[in-house]
Amino acid sequence: VQLVETGGGLAQPGGSLRLSCVNSGDSYNFRYMAWFRQAPGKEREFVAAKSRSQTYYRDSVKGRFTISRASAQDSVYLSMENLKPEDTALYFCAAGNTITSQIRLTSGYTSWGQGTQVTVSS
Repeated sequence: VQLVETGGGLAQPGGSLRLSCVNSGDSYNFRYMAWFRQAPGKEREFVAAKSRSQTYYRDSVKGRFTISRASAQDSVYLSMENLKPEDTALYFCAAGNTITSQIRLTSGYTSWGQGTQVTVSS
């Protein structure tokens, strides 16, 4: 499994970005795929996760971010709208077969991408 993120960059407050994460290795059909982020000096935090039937978000991104998965691949996307400076972070894609009660924990995921930087600034 090799997760590769793309799509980060610089956006103005109120702007939009779309992140992509594709598994370039052997397909595994993970139960959950997720996005986490880590700002400088802070711990990695949960952003959103999606199974085939359920979707979860951290409260601060609800209504602004949308997570989606490709139907036949270990791929996941994050559409981000109305970006705020506090969204600035290194965004990581993650995949695993964790249980629902642990989807917000980094320990629930076995595969990680290298991260893509999102900077929101005017």
